[in-house]
Amino acid sequence: MTDHARIYQDQAEKYQLLISKQPGLVGVMEEIRTCKGLDIVDIGAGTGRLTTVLAPQAKSITVLDASEAMLQVTASRLIEAGHTNWSTRVADHRKLPLEDNSADLIVAGWTICYLASSNVPNWKENMYDVIAEMKRVLRPNGSIIIFETMGTGTEFPDPPEFLKAYYTWLVEEAGFSHKWIRLDYEFDNTPQAEELTRFFFCDEVANKVREQNLIRLPECAGIWWLHL
Repeated sequence: MTDHARIYQDQAEKYQLLISKQPGLVGVMEEIRTCKGLDIVDIGAGTGRLTTVLAPQAKSITVLDASEAMLQVTASRLIEAGHTNWSTRVADHRKLPLEDNSADLIVAGWTICYLASSNVPNWKENMYDVIAEMKRVLRPNGSIIIFETMGTGTEFPDPPEFLKAYYTWLVEEAGFSHKWIRLDYEFDNTPQAEELTRFFFCDEVANKVREQNLIRLPECAGIWWLHL
């Protein structure tokens, strides 16, 4: 099984190359909540996939992640783009280093799943803590937008078994709305596709890419949102 924690700590640049092969998400977020002029928090921000598209519209954006290496990549990208309305901090989702009622929007892309997998014995307790922290930080009328995987290499949603209970919990217990979208990877060539998929996903996906000479790899993503 791929050690994602090690990747996020030691291979942030290569991870950024992988996700750069997917389409942007600003339009999808704008359909749920306009981002212009808001104080935004991006938790588990990684290399800035959401941060970098939100920063041009935000009043301010606070960038949080457990990996300092990931935050350094995000900071470099924001500096290169000329943005000054941001700050970064190492943080755990269950204890956000932020004041009460200090944000209008919290986004979380492909990150809460690591605390919410059914392979984690206390995953429900983690979820109650994460959502409680988000609600504490948000102002009245604030919003939460969460992105997670719904399956790699599949044309239609087929989420990992160990995440299904978490996804059900978000809707049935936490009151989130939900939809799914396609976020296919579009690689430059098949060797690149094989290298990057083997780097982050399992050998089964990478072998499929090589055997079928794929450049486009289907990816389904789920979006969950809640307005306070």
